[in-house]
Amino acid sequence: MSDTDPCLTAGTAPDSDLGLMAVALAYGHFEPRAYLRNNYAPPRGDLSTPDGVGPWKLHCLAQTFATGEVSGRTLIDIGSGPTIYQLLSACAHFEDITMTDFLEVNRQELGLWLREEPGAFNWSVYSQYVCVIEGKGESWQEKEHQLRARVKRVLPIDVHQSQPLGPGSLVPLPADALISTFCLEAVSPDLASFQRALDHITTLLRPGGHLLLIGALEESWYLAGDARLVVVPMCEEEVRAALLRSGYEIRDLRTYVMPAYLRTGVDDVKGIFFAWAQKKGV
Repeated sequence: MSDTDPCLTAGTAPDSDLGLMAVALAYGHFEPRAYLRNNYAPPRGDLSTPDGVGPWKLHCLAQTFATGEVSGRTLIDIGSGPTIYQLLSACAHFEDITMTDFLEVNRQELGLWLREEPGAFNWSVYSQYVCVIEGKGESWQEKEHQLRARVKRVLPIDVHQSQPLGPGSLVPLPADALISTFCLEAVSPDLASFQRALDHITTLLRPGGHLLLIGALEESWYLAGDARLVVVPMCEEEVRAALLRSGYEIRDLRTYVMPAYLRTGVDDVKGIFFAWAQKKGV
């Protein structure tokens, strides 16, 4: 825990517009492969350790989808980054999945995997793990084939715009569900910007639809190659309050404390949150 309480300091930036410009400029140096090495290769990518962050995230998602309540036709992944693991349990429950990211380099990285091109990041360890914990007798190859078949498009997004996907988007809206991992807090210079971004993406979701949100707790920066990215430090209470302000009923909110052996110097994250929220309305 830092000496300064993030619950007291987050959201105090004097000029959100300048802050957003600085965020966009910093992300111009984002290196997808460095980010993947830092977070999805060992030690953080070691799924054999029960108390690891990877197994925790995958269990949260698998257990939520196993309830059968989060399903429908359309799912939008908000700020996918260069990762696909967040959709491994989701893909059995939605036939039309849209992946999105602000950065072209991340959309290109996703395209390599979706097209099974040489040099694509190898997610098979994650796919195998999800198949085991779901216990459906599915092979990891079948899992990945289903996900590739159900991702219909990879599009640009800007969560700081009132229409995050832009006017005239071809995405079927409103969506039945949204998922977002390590996006909103990582692109928001202050808590007010985080709240507005959450409000913006909520417009893409139908009333009664579900949002699954995974993010960092008490993190102020992370590295992705030469890029040092600023993150708005958030605590569990702020996550809860933001979801309620955006018109959600919170179905589940869990937290994970990052163990010392996974604090590798690539960020200052203290923990992770997982939220399952349902948009109010009929």
